[in-house]
Amino acid sequence: MAITTLDGYIASIKQRAVWSKTTTRTTVANGWFSLFDVAGQPGAGTLAAGNTANGLVHTDATSGYPLVSPFSGSNLGYIGRVVGGSTVACRIALFDRLFVCGAYAFNANTALTSQPSFSARVPGANYSGLEIWVEQVTAATGNQAVNVTYTDQDNNAGATTGAVGVGAAPTQGRCWQLPLAAGDSGVRLIQNVTGSVATAGTFNVMVLRRLWEGRIQIANGSNEQGALDVGLPEIFADSALYALVAADSTSSGLPDLDVQIVNG
Repeated sequence: MAITTLDGYIASIKQRAVWSKTTTRTTVANGWFSLFDVAGQPGAGTLAAGNTANGLVHTDATSGYPLVSPFSGSNLGYIGRVVGGSTVACRIALFDRLFVCGAYAFNANTALTSQPSFSARVPGANYSGLEIWVEQVTAATGNQAVNVTYTDQDNNAGATTGAVGVGAAPTQGRCWQLPLAAGDSGVRLIQNVTGSVATAGTFNVMVLRRLWEGRIQIANGSNEQGALDVGLPEIFADSALYALVAADSTSSGLPDLDVQIVNG
């Protein structure tokens, strides 16, 4: 059952999902970085996706993601509050990681033949707002660029992102969002992955659904956003909660998120 009133939110069943890191990663100031393989709670996941031919749909049962308890009955789940903190000033973005494929060689040109569906984690079958990102698995030599051919939100195949990099050799964990073709607002399917420019390194390609973003203004500060600030984005009992950090400095610091999940 959907939560449509404040009374419904107050009466909802609540649980916590905690994401925190106990080891830092060297970063580039203001650049997005994955800490998926860094120690913390939950434990480190494996950075290389491990499937280039079809890709994988991760769930909360996959190592590296916070566990989400099953929702009772036919209830829908939402994020009701997020408290974020870090030992450095930064931005933190939280996603449901719907799909990941890789790790691809720097010069890959790979067609995906049978991508598993992530449609069960797309609320209302509305693919608008889904994003394509690159996650650097091993450091590149040269300005790694990636071009992805995809099927758009309206099921039109053959759209491309163009070959896009970050203007420098990306280090391990560096992430960047690929732009969608003009007029597109989302993605249903990854069709082909092409790498260029670099002479070494490997990378993943991901489809992410953005849930929340906040800023930690000062070192050891925090940012708390309640239900009205967060907007109660819908999540699922098997959602793979995945965070990216963009630090103001050259260290990721030790970030943490305390996520309240509610179901009506």
